Amino acid sequence: MAMSNYKRADDRTRQRLAQECARIMAEEGVKDFKLAKSKARERLGVSPRVALPSNMEIEAALFEQQRLFNPDEQQQLRHLRQIALEAMTFLQPFQPCLVGSVLKGIVTRRLEVQLHVFADTSEELILYLMDHHIPFEISERRLRTGSQGYQQFPVIQFVVDDATVDLTIFTHHSGRAAPRSPVDGQPMRRARLSEVQDLM
Repeated sequence: MAMSNYKRADDRTRQRLAQECARIMAEEGVKDFKLAKSKARERLGVSPRVALPSNMEIEAALFEQQRLFNPDEQQQLRHLRQIALEAMTFLQPFQPCLVGSVLKGIVTRRLEVQLHVFADTSEELILYLMDHHIPFEISERRLRTGSQGYQQFPVIQFVVDDATVDLTIFTHHSGRAAPRSPVDGQPMRRARLSEVQDLM
């Protein structure tokens, strides 16, 4: 087989991998690109010598799948952005910013609104939620920052209607520069309340 034919075959396989990764992330709620790629390669039985799709290719496949197979996408997106607005209004003392899929316009089966919030300590936010009788769960998230490499950040999650509101907590100092996006390695886009209102 000529080299050009090998390349076309590898490109087709790479495209299939991107589509399977997108399906795994949309339908199974997998958020980690590396895990989605591993699952897709295993399920499709793809040789390790075939180059995996980039995170940007997978995100493009997510958009395409949403356009083709989710006719209610715009209604769901509006619903999630409305929840984001309500949560951001409630969390105004913590300077909330919308990030992630809802900001980008991607809707997955895992209905989740991701916010970055800012506080001197995570205890401030915990006490705020307790004062308002809001049940929540606490965890951590590893994010890549510009100069510090990877860092652990506290995460709080609570439920609004049928969606999870996911808060990554930054100190006012650590949060000045947005962490790197897992998609393209650039600083994550953040939207303040007024910008989210404009999206509506």
